[in-house]
Amino acid sequence: MSQVGTEGNPLRVAVIGAGPAGFYTISNFAKHKELAVEIDLFDRLPTPYGLVRAGVAPDHQKDKSVTRAYAKSAEQAHVHYYGHVEYGTHLHMADLKKYYHQVIFTNGAPTDRDLGIPGEELSGSHSATSFVAWYNGHPDFADLDFDLSQENVAIVGVGNVALDVARILCKTREELLETDIADHALEALSNSKVKNVYLLGRRGPAQAAFTPPEIKEIGELADADIIVPPEEARVDDASRAQMEANPDKNVDKNVGFIEEYGQRSPTGKSKLLTIRFLVSPTEILGEDGKVSAIRIVRNEAVAGDDGSIRARATDQEEVLPVGLVFRSVGYQGVPLADVPFDERRGTIRNECGRVMTEDGEVVTGVYTAGWIKRGPSGVIGTNKTCAQETVQCMVEDLQAGKHFNPEDPDREHVRSLIHERQPDVVDFEEFGRIDAEELRRGEEANRPRVKVTSIQEMLEIVNN
Repeated sequence: MSQVGTEGNPLRVAVIGAGPAGFYTISNFAKHKELAVEIDLFDRLPTPYGLVRAGVAPDHQKDKSVTRAYAKSAEQAHVHYYGHVEYGTHLHMADLKKYYHQVIFTNGAPTDRDLGIPGEELSGSHSATSFVAWYNGHPDFADLDFDLSQENVAIVGVGNVALDVARILCKTREELLETDIADHALEALSNSKVKNVYLLGRRGPAQAAFTPPEIKEIGELADADIIVPPEEARVDDASRAQMEANPDKNVDKNVGFIEEYGQRSPTGKSKLLTIRFLVSPTEILGEDGKVSAIRIVRNEAVAGDDGSIRARATDQEEVLPVGLVFRSVGYQGVPLADVPFDERRGTIRNECGRVMTEDGEVVTGVYTAGWIKRGPSGVIGTNKTCAQETVQCMVEDLQAGKHFNPEDPDREHVRSLIHERQPDVVDFEEFGRIDAEELRRGEEANRPRVKVTSIQEMLEIVNN
């Protein structure tokens, strides 16, 4: 048989997860013109695009335009999309070894980290992950219920996801109508009684994880004031020294916006967003099994031995009366069958994308990219360079003969297997019917799109 990667014997690659990292894996392989590659892209949902569809804020339509490039990748003759096919259920490692030379896991970090404090289990205590997925119409979360009759809400964390949650809670119905927010969320938020939203950061403004565009945008809401307690808006001496020693334009911009918000006073808008710094939650308090308040402790910033700025608790505490708490302190991956996993980091164990055993041995033929590779960091585009690194390793290993030796590398045979195990599999052309229907509904409602949030309804659209 001819060498793997030639027209007569194309490199067969399975990509598990059709989010940004999965699509950037495809586009990075396209740069290797010398290789003949067949790529099968799998996702457990009928719809592709991962967090671009279900995680990017509905009012950030420009960020979602990247899906046009993803669609072009999926429409190439050497790429086949299998939606509604789940690794571990319809497809197993033994199957991948039988039909492919290489497999790359790009399935993201779908769960959130806990706060690890008393009261986290109370009704009204939620992950930001679930709320974001709910208002974005993710089928797994569309039926959740959030008690938006509460006037006071606390969001623990000051990253971009935390700002997204705060912004969505504070927007008017008119502002939300300009987005592709799920219909059920639009109605619930339109009738929301939320008046006060607190964002809680354990360190100071200079260590906040949000980006300048996000913190700028939060100060431009139509009917929500934003304030920062002046003493918490000021940068502490240790952080100022670090900023001078390690200049960063984004940190400077973030600090500038926070200092400006620290000079604002409420103007009488119907909602008030208060950003707090150097505070940490120590307990969620409840009455009758429901959240009633959150206890926080004041921190002080101290320089660590490694030069980082850390938060050290003081003896000053306060209690904020809130009826809802959202934790937004990071996503994490979940273990996959037959794939080495680092429980501490919440990622697949790997080095530069090559999957490794706990003993440090390379697992031949198995790779990873995206959040499940490096943890939840960076923006959408970060996945491009992340995937590039892994694809380079895959190409190098191919050239060295380090790959699976599939007994049946015929793409039609694996297609038959998938259709046998999952009769409701959705290909990219069929997903196009779902996409077209959402756009049609959006045009009728004068909105970007109206999402289909039920897998059953998606399948009905595909089959009609």
